[in-house]
Amino acid sequence: MAYASTVSSVGVVIIGVILFGMIAGAAAQLLLGGKVRAIDWSLAFVAGLAGSFVGGLLFSLLKGNGFVLRPSGLIGSVIGALLLTAGWYWFKKQRSVG
Repeated sequence: MAYASTVSSVGVVIIGVILFGMIAGAAAQLLLGGKVRAIDWSLAFVAGLAGSFVGGLLFSLLKGNGFVLRPSGLIGSVIGALLLTAGWYWFKKQRSVG
């Protein structure tokens, strides 16, 4: 019985990370866009998840929170998503110019 509840709680955490990652990625696009435009959800998904993993983990470890969900990790997630989205926009712009 305990195994089933552990598996389901891990599933809930994974779904929560995916949803928060998408929200962080969408927020990054809105913050960098300057004007309201359609959100590229595939970019939001990738940038949000990668930003949440790298930025959230890095900020949590630097702050001393370890692997616990804290505001420092959430802020790091958004900053990580911002950096990845800005990098992607720069890369696309360089490819279209050259």
